[in-house]
Formats: sequence, structure tokens, C-alpha cells
Amino acid sequence: MKRKSLSFSQYLFFSVIAIYCVFVASFLYYQYHREKTHKVELLNSTLTMFNVDLYDHMADTAFSVKNYVARYRIRHHLQKLRVTLVDRHGKVIFDNDISSEHVKDNHLDREEIREALAAGSGYSIKRTSETLGEEFFYSANYFPEKELFVRSALPYDTDLIAMLNADKGYLWFSFLLSAILFLVFYNLTARLGAMITQLRLFARRADQDEAVDTNDLKGLGNTDLGQISRHIVDIYTRLRKAKDDLFREREKLITHLQISNEGLAIFNPGKDVVLANGLFMQYVNLISDKNIGGIEEVFQVKELQPLFDFITMSRKSFTQGDLRQKLLVVDKNGYVFNLSVALFVDNSFEISISDITKQEEQARMKQQITQNIAHELKTPVSSIQGYLETILNNPGLSSDMLKKFLERSFAQSNRLTNLLQDISTLTRMTEAGQMIEVTDVDLSSMIHNIVAELALKLEEKQMTVGINVPDKLVLQGNSSLLYSIFRNLMDNAIAYAGNGTHVNIVCYSEDEDGYYFSVSDNGVGVPSEHLGRIFERFYRVDKGRSRKLGGTGLGLAIVKNAVLFHGGNINAKPSGGGHGLEFLFTLKKKKL
Repeated sequence: MKRKSLSFSQYLFFSVIAIYCVFVASFLYYQYHREKTHKVELLNSTLTMFNVDLYDHMADTAFSVKNYVARYRIRHHLQKLRVTLVDRHGKVIFDNDISSEHVKDNHLDREEIREALAAGSGYSIKRTSETLGEEFFYSANYFPEKELFVRSALPYDTDLIAMLNADKGYLWFSFLLSAILFLVFYNLTARLGAMITQLRLFARRADQDEAVDTNDLKGLGNTDLGQISRHIVDIYTRLRKAKDDLFREREKLITHLQISNEGLAIFNPGKDVVLANGLFMQYVNLISDKNIGGIEEVFQVKELQPLFDFITMSRKSFTQGDLRQKLLVVDKNGYVFNLSVALFVDNSFEISISDITKQEEQARMKQQITQNIAHELKTPVSSIQGYLETILNNPGLSSDMLKKFLERSFAQSNRLTNLLQDISTLTRMTEAGQMIEVTDVDLSSMIHNIVAELALKLEEKQMTVGINVPDKLVLQGNSSLLYSIFRNLMDNAIAYAGNGTHVNIVCYSEDEDGYYFSVSDNGVGVPSEHLGRIFERFYRVDKGRSRKLGGTGLGLAIVKNAVLFHGGNINAKPSGGGHGLEFLFTLKKKKL
């Protein structure tokens, strides 16, 4: 059988009554104990005064203790008063109820005697006399002048017990007052319970979405609770209207979610999903390393953990005015996603996922092309400027040398023209790689021309170059990009290998798919920890030295991209003997 629970009014009544009873019982116990202690101390004080007075009279040589005690008994109606004199060694020298010769026990171990010896006075409320075998109330005083204990005692009989007991009149008054308070409080809680019952019925009807009005709460009258209840009814009516409006807006939101190009999901503060569209789960599965069966498993995807960590931290440290939003870019499984989380005031939150793979690829390609073109434009312009500056600063140049410099300037201007023409082609790489112009390129001739162009720089640094490339080595590719591969590798060696070094350009192998090249030097080399990153854009092994030499940090990145475009790959390692640097790369052969 189900146990019936207490109503709120009953619970309130019994709780307050229990607390009140504990308080009253504690107070009565304290008061009773305090009054009883007071009476004990009062009796002890009376006997102490007697002991002191008796000791004072003992100074008279004609004084008789026995007679004094007898008179004191009659005068104060204490017929059972017992007086004992004990010396410093605990021997009884006088007892008005028994001859001192019959007392053999040492009294120093008596409780009241020990206290009197330590503090000058002491008492024992209820102790059995070892001499008479009866219970007494003892009070003792020690007088060090004569090393004497004066002890008085009264039998612990019914008269003394009645005298020491506390007055119980205030107890009955307390019980009567408590009973009146119980009745008053019961009446108040019963009325409160009736009002709460009406409110409960109203809440039940509201929970069942039934129409309610102020007439449902007539029994509450014009009390504060009745006024509050009527306000609740008005609020409930407005909330029902707002609920209907929200339902219509929710339908609009659901429709928007389903047709949106973004993956969207809204969660309540407990991380339960409120709304989510199909794209959300599709994108999460593309991001995650394993298939997600249900939306509750989203919180286990490690790539999304920064968003959930942000939610947790924002809930702890939120202050008014904070923008509680976080953006995150995830590059995973060949896709790039833009994720964002927005935390609302009620701690619910929304997660949106956008597929920006195409936009990222286009932006990355445009950035890469722009940087590569800027770097490549600098080389021919610098060469032309150098040749022309030499001609202007040396008016006495021979006609042969002047013609040679002008021819080289013209060759660099042609290369500059070709680079500018390639800008539009490289821009279209994002749409289709085959749109870049591909022709037959004589690599052996191109490599010898590059070395000839760099003759002055090589001579200035006392560097030598060895070329071991088959004659008429023809590839099908983009002439400008192939030129950038060998030119940038040579520029890199000239800039960083060091004076007096040697550079080797070798086609060391070939197979049915392509040619295998090596460009190496015996210079200072690159520490092994940097080899894996030298192809990154703007990465510099020695930043200060690179800037001093005018490098942009893009040369080797251009080389890698050009190699990849021609179907190959490139790596770097220390050259033979552990000194210098060697680049190994492949380029696909001409397709028949």
C-alpha cells in the first residue's frame, strides 16, 4: 500500500512544532539545571558561613564546640547537622555524632577535604559516609593558621532533596503557553494549506493546458496570497498567447533549418538537442574519424572539443556584455569546415557548420599564386636593373661587353613578359590545371642558360657549377615554372652555401615515368631539424641572414609547387659527407 505523504501545511506545522519543542526542552533543561545548581550553592554557602563562624568562636578557650553545635541546631531547626574537625594529617579530632576514638580512617581522601585543601573550601553533594554508612551533603573549609579542617554536613534525606529540587511552577506555565501556541499555529497552517490546495488545483489545470481565470481562486479572498494568485493567472494567460506565437515562429525556424546550406543544431543547457537539420549530422560525420549514430554522440567528437570547452568556460566566467561566440576552422579528410558556436543567455547554445572547402582552396591558390608571381617578378627586374646600372656606371665598357649586357637584359625582359603572361594562366589553376600552357621544354638548354645568367654572381662568390644533364632532355611542361625550379635552387645555393663552394646539377636517373634530378652543394648546409619545413612559405632557417640577403622565404615554396604541377615530388637532405644541402626531385617525362 502506498504511503500517503504529508501536505505542505502539515509538513510546515510539524516542522515548526518540532523545532519549537527542541528549543523549549533545551531551555527548560537549562533553567532547571541552573536553578538546582543555585540551590546547591546556596546551601553550601550557608554551611560555609557556619564553618567560618565556628572556627572564629574556637579562639575562645572557654568555647565548647559540642554546645555551640547543639545551640545552632535548635536555633536554625537543623537537628541533624553534623560537624567534624579534621587535622592536617586527616585525623578526626571531633565529631558531634560519634566519638573521635572510633574513627580510624584518614579523611584526606574525602572529596570535600581534597577540594578544601586545594582551594580553601569544597563540598560534596551526595556522598556516603564511610563511618556512619549514610549519605550526606558535605561542606568543608580549611584554615591553614591552625592546619584544621572544619566540615559540616546534613543527611541527604527527603527533606534535603525537596529543598534542593528546582521549583516546577515555571514548567507548567511553559507547557500551557506552548499548548496555546500550538493551537494558534495549527489554525494558521490549516488556512495556508487550504489556499495552497486551491493553487495546486489551478496549477494542475494550467499543466493540462485548460483555460483558467480569476474566478478559480475566489476562495483566496483579498489576501496577499489571493492577489499574487490572480497576478499568476494573468501571467499564465499572457504566456499561453506567447506560447502560441512561439510555436508559429518555431515552425518557421524548422523550415529554415531544413532548407539552409549550413549544418545547424540547437541544444538546451543540458546538451539535449532542440532542433537540428540533416546537413549537421552529415558534416559531423565528415569531420569525425568514425560514423556518428545519434546526435548525442556529437559531444564525443574530438575535433569539436574546443567549442564545448568554450561553452564550459563561458558559463563559469560570463559577465554582462560578453560576446559568447567562438569560431573554429577544421581541415579534415580533404574538407575544410567553418564551425561556430553561440551561447545564449539561458545557457542553451547553437552550433553551425559551413563547408568552405572550395572557398579555402580558391583563397589558398590565389594567395600562393600572388606570392609566387611577386617573387618571380623580382628576379628578372633585379637582373635588368643590375645590367643597366653596370652600363650606366661604366661608360668605358667595350662594345662587346655592352652588347653582352644588353642581350642579357633583353633575355630577362622576355622572361618578365612571359611571367606576366602566365599570371592569368596561373589564376585559372583553381578551375582546371590543364588550362596552363604546356609546351615542349628543352631542360638541358634551360639549365645552361640559367648558369650563364648567374655567371657574375658565381664569379663574385668564387663558386663553380657542374652540370651533368643529357643533351636535348625535353619535357612537356610549363617553361616558366620549370625555369623557376632550377633558377630558385641556384639562387638558394648562391645565397646560402657560402663562398668558394661547388654546385652540382645532375640528372642521375630515369625510368619510363620520369627523370630524377639532384641539385647539391658542399656549403654550410641546413640543420636536420629544419629540413622538414624549408618548403613552407616564409619559413627561414636563419631569419636575420635571410632578410639581409633579400630573400622573401618563398623561393623553395615556388619550387615545390612547380614540381608538384609537373607530376613529381621533392625532398631535401644533407649532401654527401654530411656537409651542404641536396635537393632530390622528379619530373614526369613527355607523354607520347
